[in-house]
Amino acid sequence: MLLGTVLVLLLLGGGPASAHAALRGADPADGSVVKAAPGAITLTFTESVGLLDDSFRVFDPDNRRVDTGEAGHADGRADTARIKLPAKLGTGTFTVAWRVVSADSHPIAGAFTFSVGTPSATPPALPGTSVENPATGGLFNIGRYLAYLAAALLVGTAAFIAVCRPPDVRPLRGLLLAGWWALAGSTVFLLLLRGPYEAGTGPAQALDPSGLTRTLGTRPGLALLARLALLAAAAALLLWQRKALGEGKRPPRAALLTGATLATGLALTWAGAEHASAGIQVPAAMTSTVLHLLAMAVWLGGLASLLTLFYRASVPSRVVGRFSQLAGVSVTVLVVTGVYQSWRGLGSVAALTDTTYGRVLLAKLVAVTLLLLAGARSRRTVTRERTARNVTVEAVEAQEARVPEPVGGRAEGAAGGLAEGRVEGRVAAGTVDAPAGGPPLPGEPRPPAGAALTPAEDAQRRALRRSVLAEVVVSVVVLVFTTVLTGTLPGRAAAEAATAEQSAGLPVASVTNIPFTIGSDSPGARGVSGKVQVTLDPGRVGDNGLQAVVYGPDGGFVSIPELRISFSLPDQDIGPLDAKVTDRGGYWAADTVNLPLPGTWEMKVTVRVSETDQVSESKPVEIVR
Repeated sequence: MLLGTVLVLLLLGGGPASAHAALRGADPADGSVVKAAPGAITLTFTESVGLLDDSFRVFDPDNRRVDTGEAGHADGRADTARIKLPAKLGTGTFTVAWRVVSADSHPIAGAFTFSVGTPSATPPALPGTSVENPATGGLFNIGRYLAYLAAALLVGTAAFIAVCRPPDVRPLRGLLLAGWWALAGSTVFLLLLRGPYEAGTGPAQALDPSGLTRTLGTRPGLALLARLALLAAAAALLLWQRKALGEGKRPPRAALLTGATLATGLALTWAGAEHASAGIQVPAAMTSTVLHLLAMAVWLGGLASLLTLFYRASVPSRVVGRFSQLAGVSVTVLVVTGVYQSWRGLGSVAALTDTTYGRVLLAKLVAVTLLLLAGARSRRTVTRERTARNVTVEAVEAQEARVPEPVGGRAEGAAGGLAEGRVEGRVAAGTVDAPAGGPPLPGEPRPPAGAALTPAEDAQRRALRRSVLAEVVVSVVVLVFTTVLTGTLPGRAAAEAATAEQSAGLPVASVTNIPFTIGSDSPGARGVSGKVQVTLDPGRVGDNGLQAVVYGPDGGFVSIPELRISFSLPDQDIGPLDAKVTDRGGYWAADTVNLPLPGTWEMKVTVRVSETDQVSESKPVEIVR
């Protein structure tokens, strides 16, 4: 049930993946009119980009595809894309649709127009520029989530065996194998889907040999290949240690060092192909990402290992104590690296609430806080067990001191054996580390190796099991948010992209603030003032989405009974066109507002605050082609 919920969240809640790179400029520029046909189209981006076989599609005024050359980089610069045009291009308005892959592995796309000679009487409609196919994007997100989960199982279980040293590791073999197979399968799945994901095509294209060949020549494709090679080495390591694992033995030091090296290499396959590999401070970001991924895997995979042992084998208190210390170190690493990555991704405090990346990060922080609370509860339970263990040891030792030594001086060994048997059999989370040793005291039978738990011990064991189970459940949610974050445009990059688009003269969402005051001119009347913030997206000719928010004088949201918005173009004697906004619960919106011509439109906003009090205000809005 939990996994099903996660898959639905990834399919429906992830949204299209975004990236660091943004279009900085185009030659010819969007909407420009040139006297002679250009020999090529050149795009410049804020960061390096990768090219696809179909990175450019150029359409003539009759909407026919123009035969162009192969896309390449201009002057060898990785942050550019160029396509050559035929010599006899003709006149009229041409449409350019482009698609590239940013440095952090996510595709970006867009479209613009330019005219040769004179613009066409009827400008062609811009083609669709959807960044990804919904089905392919959803499946790709599922594959990425499964890869994170599998890495946590594989790396975390191995770290648990190496550091916590449970006396019997056989119950954990299944987790190791499940993690390996899931990570190998998800990697192959992502490798096949990479081509259609970048091209924006359907999942059926996953088996296209040409797409797979192109993927293998890209950095994300090479990272996935490296992951498969590391998994092959990990499989060899597991086979080498199969006998030791089957006998419940701890692996030797050489195997542990090899495993640590492989785990670091696996983390690098993520850091080298996603957000950490692009933007500012790349070396520090990649190091931080590797540490963050390893700490996450050690903590979450260790939780899964501990929970498995609780249900399938005995868990000595010393094992729980070692994992508690390991989890503490992991949390420290997660906090330090998480703070750095948040600063690098957000860029400003405002981005924490103003951007999708910031809001998802806040949701992840809430989930991590819940995880820390569950971990603190587990730690308190472990502390109580240790206290109970110490009290019992002291009681046994006090009893030994009162027993007279029998002939032959064997009472010491017998009492020591009884103390060990009682402590390990009845206190250490209801488990036995070793059979009680030595002969029994005179007149007392030897305590059984699996002595029954007292009610207090049983209650502590159940409480620890529930706490660890809660940690595992919340950790699944944390992994969901982590996966969504890796496919979401960071706040710092969003600001850079907006700046680049504005400097390039590209259309961005139009935001207009219209102040209003009601009733202040009437004698004795109490004035009502505020402003209406209206957003038109994309703020250009054709269909636009509209959202309006009403603010009071203190900057807080204000609920009003009615809001009307209309548009007029006085130069062409068009309008007023009613936007037909509706109350959406806290804001007003219209899904489609069609503005058919470019120019300076007059936007009129009417605010009604009561049955008799209303005011209308107007402001110009520039609509571009």
